[in-house]
Amino acid sequence: MNHTNGNINLAQRTADILKNRIINEKSLLSGEKLPNENQLSSELGVSRATLREAIRILVNDGLLTVLRGKGTFVSEKADQFAGTSTIGKLDTSDMKVRLRDLYEARLIIEPEAAFLAAKRATDEEIAEILKLGEIVQKKIKNNPRGYARIKSESDFHGAIMKAAHNDFLASFIPILTETIEKTFAIDENLEIIAEDAYKDHILIMHFLELRDAAALRSAVTIHLHHAAINENLKLDI
Repeated sequence: MNHTNGNINLAQRTADILKNRIINEKSLLSGEKLPNENQLSSELGVSRATLREAIRILVNDGLLTVLRGKGTFVSEKADQFAGTSTIGKLDTSDMKVRLRDLYEARLIIEPEAAFLAAKRATDEEIAEILKLGEIVQKKIKNNPRGYARIKSESDFHGAIMKAAHNDFLASFIPILTETIEKTFAIDENLEIIAEDAYKDHILIMHFLELRDAAALRSAVTIHLHHAAINENLKLDI
Protein backbone atom coordinates (compact mmCIF):
# COMPACT_ATOMS: atom_id res chain seq x y z
CA MET A 1 0.00 0.00 0.00
CA ASN A 2 1.18 3.53 -0.83
CA HIS A 3 1.12 5.33 2.53
CA THR A 4 1.51 8.73 0.88
CA ASN A 5 -1.66 8.22 -1.15
CA GLY A 6 -3.42 6.91 1.96
CA ASN A 7 -2.51 10.07 3.89
CA ILE A 8 -3.69 12.29 1.02
CA ASN A 9 -7.01 10.42 0.82
CA LEU A 10 -7.52 10.71 4.59
CA ALA A 11 -6.79 14.44 4.45
CA GLN A 12 -9.33 14.86 1.65
CA ARG A 13 -11.96 12.85 3.56
CA THR A 14 -11.28 14.99 6.64
CA ALA A 15 -11.65 18.12 4.51
CA ASP A 16 -14.95 16.77 3.14
CA ILE A 17 -16.31 16.25 6.66
CA LEU A 18 -15.39 19.80 7.70
CA LYS A 19 -16.82 21.15 4.43
CA ASN A 20 -20.11 19.35 5.10
CA ARG A 21 -20.27 20.82 8.61
CA ILE A 22 -19.79 24.31 7.17
CA ILE A 23 -22.02 24.14 4.08
CA ASN A 24 -24.78 21.65 4.87
CA GLU A 25 -24.97 21.13 8.63
CA LYS A 26 -24.14 24.75 9.59
CA SER A 27 -22.44 23.46 12.73
CA LEU A 28 -19.48 25.71 11.82
CA LEU A 29 -20.67 29.21 10.92
CA SER A 30 -19.19 32.00 8.84
CA GLY A 31 -16.61 33.92 10.91
CA GLU A 32 -16.43 31.20 13.58
CA LYS A 33 -13.06 30.04 14.85
CA LEU A 34 -12.26 26.33 14.50
CA PRO A 35 -11.65 24.38 17.73
CA ASN A 36 -7.99 24.07 18.65
CA GLU A 37 -5.89 21.57 16.69
CA ASN A 38 -5.62 18.98 19.46
CA GLN A 39 -9.37 18.99 20.15
CA LEU A 40 -10.40 18.85 16.50
CA SER A 41 -7.90 16.16 15.48
CA SER A 42 -9.00 14.02 18.43
CA GLU A 43 -12.69 14.51 17.57
CA LEU A 44 -12.10 13.51 13.95
CA GLY A 45 -9.76 10.65 14.88
CA VAL A 46 -6.91 11.88 12.67
CA SER A 47 -3.36 13.08 13.28
CA ARG A 48 -2.61 16.78 13.56
CA ALA A 49 -0.59 16.52 10.34
CA THR A 50 -3.64 15.13 8.51
CA LEU A 51 -5.85 17.86 10.00
CA ARG A 52 -3.39 20.56 8.88
CA GLU A 53 -3.45 19.16 5.34
CA ALA A 54 -7.28 19.10 5.38
CA ILE A 55 -7.33 22.73 6.55
CA ARG A 56 -4.86 23.65 3.77
CA ILE A 57 -7.27 22.09 1.23
CA LEU A 58 -10.18 24.15 2.56
CA VAL A 59 -8.09 27.33 2.71
CA ASN A 60 -7.29 26.82 -0.98
CA ASP A 61 -11.02 26.29 -1.63
CA GLY A 62 -11.80 29.58 0.13
CA LEU A 63 -13.84 27.99 2.92
CA LEU A 64 -11.31 28.63 5.70
CA THR A 65 -9.04 31.57 6.49
CA VAL A 66 -5.90 31.43 8.64
CA LEU A 67 -5.21 34.59 10.66
CA ARG A 68 -1.67 34.55 11.97
CA GLY A 69 -1.55 34.58 15.75
CA LYS A 70 -5.34 34.21 16.03
CA GLY A 71 -6.22 30.81 14.52
CA THR A 72 -8.26 29.34 11.70
CA PHE A 73 -11.70 30.76 10.93
CA VAL A 74 -14.60 29.85 8.68
CA SER A 75 -14.38 32.28 5.77
CA GLU A 76 -16.93 35.05 5.34
CA LYS A 77 -17.30 33.59 1.83
CA ALA A 78 -18.73 30.38 3.29
CA ASP A 79 -22.24 31.81 2.94
CA GLN A 80 -21.65 32.10 -0.81
CA PHE A 81 -20.95 28.37 -0.92
CA ALA A 82 -24.16 27.76 1.02
CA GLY A 83 -26.13 29.91 -1.39
CA THR A 84 -24.88 27.88 -4.33
CA SER A 85 -24.51 24.74 -2.29
CA THR A 86 -25.33 22.47 -5.19
CA ILE A 87 -21.59 21.72 -5.00
CA GLY A 88 -21.70 20.26 -1.51
CA LYS A 89 -25.15 18.75 -1.89
CA LEU A 90 -24.42 17.14 -5.22
CA ASP A 91 -21.32 15.57 -3.74
CA THR A 92 -23.35 14.20 -0.84
CA SER A 93 -26.16 13.04 -3.12
CA ASP A 94 -23.76 11.19 -5.42
CA MET A 95 -22.05 9.66 -2.40
CA LYS A 96 -25.41 8.45 -1.05
CA VAL A 97 -26.18 6.65 -4.30
CA ARG A 98 -22.80 4.96 -4.06
CA LEU A 99 -23.38 4.17 -0.38
CA ARG A 100 -26.79 2.60 -1.10
CA ASP A 101 -25.18 0.33 -3.69
CA LEU A 102 -22.43 -0.60 -1.23
CA TYR A 103 -24.94 -1.54 1.47
CA GLU A 104 -26.94 -3.62 -1.00
CA ALA A 105 -23.78 -5.49 -2.00
CA ARG A 106 -22.91 -6.08 1.66
CA LEU A 107 -26.42 -7.37 2.39
CA ILE A 108 -26.18 -9.86 -0.48
CA ILE A 109 -22.79 -11.22 0.57
CA GLU A 110 -21.92 -10.50 4.20
CA PRO A 111 -24.67 -12.37 6.08
CA GLU A 112 -23.86 -15.54 4.13
CA ALA A 113 -20.15 -15.08 4.77
CA ALA A 114 -20.93 -14.79 8.49
CA PHE A 115 -22.98 -17.99 8.27
CA LEU A 116 -19.94 -19.80 6.82
CA ALA A 117 -17.61 -18.21 9.38
CA ALA A 118 -19.68 -19.63 12.24
CA LYS A 119 -19.20 -23.09 10.75
CA ARG A 120 -15.61 -22.86 9.46
CA ALA A 121 -13.70 -20.51 11.79
CA THR A 122 -11.04 -22.03 14.02
CA ASP A 123 -11.29 -21.45 17.75
CA GLU A 124 -8.26 -19.14 17.43
CA GLU A 125 -9.99 -17.10 14.73
CA ILE A 126 -13.12 -16.71 16.83
CA ALA A 127 -11.04 -15.57 19.79
CA GLU A 128 -9.31 -12.98 17.58
CA ILE A 129 -12.62 -11.73 16.14
CA LEU A 130 -14.05 -11.31 19.65
CA LYS A 131 -10.92 -9.38 20.63
CA LEU A 132 -11.32 -7.09 17.60
CA GLY A 133 -14.99 -6.66 18.47
CA GLU A 134 -14.13 -5.43 21.95
CA ILE A 135 -11.73 -2.89 20.44
CA VAL A 136 -14.57 -1.54 18.27
CA GLN A 137 -16.86 -1.30 21.30
CA LYS A 138 -14.26 0.71 23.24
CA LYS A 139 -13.77 3.11 20.34
CA ILE A 140 -17.53 3.59 19.98
CA LYS A 141 -17.78 4.46 23.67
CA ASN A 142 -14.76 6.78 23.55
CA ASN A 143 -15.86 8.75 20.48
CA PRO A 144 -18.81 7.61 18.33
CA ARG A 145 -17.89 10.20 15.67
CA GLY A 146 -14.16 9.43 15.70
CA TYR A 147 -12.39 8.48 12.48
CA ALA A 148 -10.42 5.96 14.55
CA ARG A 149 -13.49 3.72 14.37
CA ILE A 150 -13.03 3.15 10.64
CA LYS A 151 -10.08 0.80 10.93
CA SER A 152 -11.45 -1.03 13.98
CA GLU A 153 -14.86 -1.59 12.32
CA SER A 154 -13.19 -2.77 9.11
CA ASP A 155 -10.84 -5.10 11.02
CA PHE A 156 -13.74 -6.63 12.97
CA HIS A 157 -16.09 -7.24 10.04
CA GLY A 158 -13.18 -8.14 7.74
CA ALA A 159 -12.00 -10.82 10.16
CA ILE A 160 -15.45 -12.44 10.02
CA MET A 161 -15.27 -12.42 6.21
CA LYS A 162 -11.82 -14.05 6.30
CA ALA A 163 -13.04 -16.69 8.75
CA ALA A 164 -15.47 -17.93 6.06
CA HIS A 165 -12.35 -19.47 4.43
CA ASN A 166 -13.37 -18.49 0.91
CA ASP A 167 -10.80 -16.55 -1.12
CA PHE A 168 -13.43 -14.77 -3.20
CA LEU A 169 -15.31 -13.55 -0.13
CA ALA A 170 -12.06 -12.28 1.40
CA SER A 171 -11.54 -10.12 -1.71
CA PHE A 172 -14.80 -8.34 -0.84
CA ILE A 173 -13.24 -6.66 2.23
CA PRO A 174 -12.30 -3.39 0.41
CA ILE A 175 -16.01 -2.91 -0.37
CA LEU A 176 -16.76 -3.29 3.32
CA THR A 177 -14.09 -0.71 4.19
CA GLU A 178 -15.37 1.77 1.59
CA THR A 179 -18.89 1.52 3.04
CA ILE A 180 -17.61 2.45 6.50
CA GLU A 181 -15.45 5.29 5.14
CA LYS A 182 -18.32 6.82 3.16
CA THR A 183 -20.65 6.56 6.16
CA PHE A 184 -18.21 8.75 8.08
CA ALA A 185 -17.58 11.08 5.14
CA ILE A 186 -21.31 11.84 4.83
CA ASP A 187 -21.29 12.47 8.59
CA GLU A 188 -25.02 11.90 9.16
CA ASN A 189 -26.55 10.45 12.36
CA LEU A 190 -23.17 9.03 13.43
CA GLU A 191 -24.19 8.93 17.10
CA ILE A 192 -27.35 6.94 16.32
CA ILE A 193 -25.43 4.62 13.99
CA ALA A 194 -22.87 4.07 16.75
CA GLU A 195 -25.56 3.34 19.36
CA ASP A 196 -27.20 0.71 17.15
CA ALA A 197 -23.83 -0.72 16.09
CA TYR A 198 -22.79 -1.18 19.73
CA LYS A 199 -25.92 -3.27 20.45
CA ASP A 200 -25.65 -5.16 17.15
CA HIS A 201 -22.01 -6.06 17.77
CA ILE A 202 -22.98 -7.68 21.09
CA LEU A 203 -25.36 -10.02 19.24
CA ILE A 204 -22.87 -10.71 16.44
CA MET A 205 -20.13 -11.67 18.89
CA HIS A 206 -22.53 -13.73 21.01
CA PHE A 207 -23.81 -15.84 18.12
CA LEU A 208 -20.34 -16.25 16.63
CA GLU A 209 -19.03 -17.51 19.97
CA LEU A 210 -21.95 -19.97 20.10
CA ARG A 211 -21.30 -20.94 16.44
CA ASP A 212 -25.00 -20.39 15.78
CA ALA A 213 -24.71 -19.83 12.03
CA ALA A 214 -28.37 -19.01 11.33
CA ALA A 215 -28.63 -16.52 14.20
CA LEU A 216 -25.33 -14.88 13.21
CA ARG A 217 -26.57 -14.44 9.64
CA SER A 218 -29.70 -12.72 10.98
CA ALA A 219 -27.69 -10.50 13.36
CA VAL A 220 -25.42 -9.29 10.54
CA THR A 221 -28.46 -8.63 8.32
CA ILE A 222 -30.13 -6.57 11.04
CA HIS A 223 -26.88 -4.68 11.68
CA LEU A 224 -26.58 -3.64 8.03
CA HIS A 225 -30.24 -2.63 7.85
CA HIS A 226 -29.85 -0.53 10.99
CA ALA A 227 -26.94 1.36 9.44
CA ALA A 228 -28.72 1.89 6.11
CA ILE A 229 -31.92 3.12 7.80
CA ASN A 230 -29.96 5.55 9.97
CA GLU A 231 -28.30 6.86 6.80
CA ASN A 232 -31.78 7.44 5.33
CA LEU A 233 -31.04 5.01 2.49
CA LYS A 234 -33.90 3.17 0.79
CA LEU A 235 -32.89 -0.39 0.01
CA ASP A 236 -34.85 -2.91 -2.06
CA ILE A 237 -33.36 -5.91 -0.33
